[in-house]
Amino acid sequence: MPSPASRPANEPVPTLEPAEPASPEPVGGVPAEHAGSRTPLDGFARTAHTAYEPQFDYLDRFLRATSARLTLGLSPHAVAAAWFDWALHLGLSPGRQLDLMLAALSYQARLAAFATTCAGGRHEEPPFSPRPGDHRFDARQWHAPPACLWAQAYLAAEDWWSLAVSPLRGVSPKHAERVAFMTSQLLDVLSPSNSALTNPVIAEKLMTSGGRALVQGFANLMEDLEHELTGQPPRSSDRFTVGRDLAATPGTVVYRDHLFELIQYRATTPDVHAEPLLIVPAWIMKYYILDLRPENSLVRHLLDQGHTVFMISWRNPGPEDRDIAFDDYRRAVMTAIRAIESAAPGLALHLAGYCLGGTIAAITAATMARDGDTRLASLTLLAAQTDFSEAGDLMLFVDDSQIAYLEDMMWAQGVLRGRQMSGAFQMLRSNELVWSRLIQEYVLGERSDVFDIQAWSEDLTRMPYKMHSQYLRGLFLENRLTAGRFSVEGRVVALKDIEAPMFVVGTERDHIAPWRSVYKAHLFTDNEMTFVLTNAGHNAGIVSEPGHPHRHYRMSLRKPLDLYRDPDTWAAETPPRDGSWWPAWTAWLAARSSSRVEARCDRRAAGLLHPLGPAPGSYVLIR
Repeated sequence: MPSPASRPANEPVPTLEPAEPASPEPVGGVPAEHAGSRTPLDGFARTAHTAYEPQFDYLDRFLRATSARLTLGLSPHAVAAAWFDWALHLGLSPGRQLDLMLAALSYQARLAAFATTCAGGRHEEPPFSPRPGDHRFDARQWHAPPACLWAQAYLAAEDWWSLAVSPLRGVSPKHAERVAFMTSQLLDVLSPSNSALTNPVIAEKLMTSGGRALVQGFANLMEDLEHELTGQPPRSSDRFTVGRDLAATPGTVVYRDHLFELIQYRATTPDVHAEPLLIVPAWIMKYYILDLRPENSLVRHLLDQGHTVFMISWRNPGPEDRDIAFDDYRRAVMTAIRAIESAAPGLALHLAGYCLGGTIAAITAATMARDGDTRLASLTLLAAQTDFSEAGDLMLFVDDSQIAYLEDMMWAQGVLRGRQMSGAFQMLRSNELVWSRLIQEYVLGERSDVFDIQAWSEDLTRMPYKMHSQYLRGLFLENRLTAGRFSVEGRVVALKDIEAPMFVVGTERDHIAPWRSVYKAHLFTDNEMTFVLTNAGHNAGIVSEPGHPHRHYRMSLRKPLDLYRDPDTWAAETPPRDGSWWPAWTAWLAARSSSRVEARCDRRAAGLLHPLGPAPGSYVLIR
């Protein structure tokens, strides 16, 4: 495929490649060097087998790609290796076995005592409690026998297995974490809350509805299957339409190439801060998580505070875009910076990035600093990681085996499909996102209200094969950026070179970019940094508009010569503040901007910027 338009013809190929040479990739089914008179059997005539014959490699990759579709991209080797490591060490640990046996006897005794008390009609505090955030057994029906006995037996099993898969001397920490995670997933499947025979809430609902709930649940299932099999938009799209209900802030697409559209939003104040703000969203999902409904749009809030806002809207790639590289996204950010600068020459700009967009923004800033480019007034990272050594539950299955398996699936498809990616995220919170939803909608027949973030999360995107492979290997697996081995255009970049002030936001309950991992930006920079920790999760913590109930945040400033504080010490010493962190950020941006100027018109050509159509543009509508 031709290179994206954002890559100038004279620029070198990016160097974020796997550490070891990849297997030769066939084109059209048979590599060119094996075309002609050579046959697959010719390889057996060699006196010494010195290389892996590409046609056999093709067969292996094809078979792995086929099986990966059946396992949702999960490598059987990665799973089996973890269980084998744990089981082998447990088999050679009689002390741990004895401990587990005694724990089982203790748990059985406590359950028996509780059952005896319940049978006598007396109320007693249950011996086992659900973990924080587990609401499966909150309903009153679970507090009476026999349901309370089933719940207690299940919670006892959870506690026992938690002890069984706890770290064991000699077991690889990653294998131990995988076994614990997989055990938790299996126990979730077996929960009594998932069965009509053991869930009193389901039984009561079916009785009071005369079975109509089950009929409605089956209708809900058929409706969702019809949407899935026919490729129709998700149900949420009936209520939330992009451009009308979501991503509705007025603006204009002012630049477009193969990889992205650049949106300039319409000013809502007569004068604005001179330095514009460029926001780089993640290309894992659509950009409008930052521009949802008018009342919780971060973009609209920024406009109302007098900032000129530009947003990158990434194109949803297809199989034909398989060779788009990770560095092409950085080049796209530089293209956007050049386009904005052409309309406002001589001015620096504020650069902000969310999630993976924040990672690429940090790499862009480090590259600019290395090259003496001083066009950045500040850098903001929203729930974005720069160090991936503690990247949360997503790291559980990141190793050479798993990545190779996933690469072969993407190699066959050209992309990582949205459903395959969203399934991995849902697995991290299966209680909330899978089983509870299945019971509520398909058994109880109750449709949950559709909300804006849900509609956004169902608007899935794809990931190009080459880019995602480079991202997983270079950052997740090898952590090159903070290890001093991340190369851009043949030269290593370092976050320590960034002199522009930084504003970094982490969220307390983030399972994608854990806040302690985000906080590690302190270790690899020496500049002025303001760090904010807000409550809620990866998305809801960022979409935290003023007036949102139950919101708080912590914030502090790290000056260039300040000593390092570990994240737990920082959290203990930094008191929480009520409300949204948005006003604190807009005030921080204003303090690092120069004078105010007349608002710029988004519908007037300037430099490389030309009005191409109204926001939200066309790329965000590609499914």
